[in-house]
Amino acid sequence: MNGPVVPLDRRRAQHTGLPWAWCNLWRNPFGELTREERAELAVVDVAELASHVQGPRRALQLIGECGRGKTTRMLALLHYFPDASYVYLDEDLPCSAIAEGVPLMIDEAQRLPRKVMHRIFATGLPLVLATHRDLIRPLKKAGYDVTTYRIGDTNNAQLVAESANRRIEASRLGPGPIPTLSRHDADRLVSRFGSDIRGIEGYLYEQVQHQVYSDGEMRFVD
Repeated sequence: MNGPVVPLDRRRAQHTGLPWAWCNLWRNPFGELTREERAELAVVDVAELASHVQGPRRALQLIGECGRGKTTRMLALLHYFPDASYVYLDEDLPCSAIAEGVPLMIDEAQRLPRKVMHRIFATGLPLVLATHRDLIRPLKKAGYDVTTYRIGDTNNAQLVAESANRRIEASRLGPGPIPTLSRHDADRLVSRFGSDIRGIEGYLYEQVQHQVYSDGEMRFVD
């Protein structure tokens, strides 16, 4: 896509119909991404995660609070494995039929009804489970070799800066400079939000949203 000459002044930016054209972005980088974008922009070692589910009766547990990156890792793995299947268990809906895949990936696995859990574990399929509750006991009972990652422990300022700047780069409008999240600002965000990546992205979305048709330097942290 051929972008406009950068920088754009405020009046020209308004005429493009792109509110952030003034800083060479075609969208707010911190809005909702597609599954494919989340997988491609994820700051994760996908090959390392994938190595733990290469074969039957192997399970990878991703345990952590909401917003720490469990689903992002699962989507990256879904992109990695062509025969994988992914299901999200909604808290307010009954558990429907779960398609088998290699591996089978279940998000919010702590919501599995006991009978469904036992039936799935009995298949011996390689599993990736994002969960708030440690499921190692029923997995071990079913004969699984289990690897567990506590998600959130590595959500430091370096990861926050890299993740944010990947999203900004993916929102580039054309040639020329674009804003970047500095390590200093990433440190400030981690001090404020801890390991809550979703909370950080929500804050950054609002910060950028408030600078529609601005004519100054993009500010990520007040």
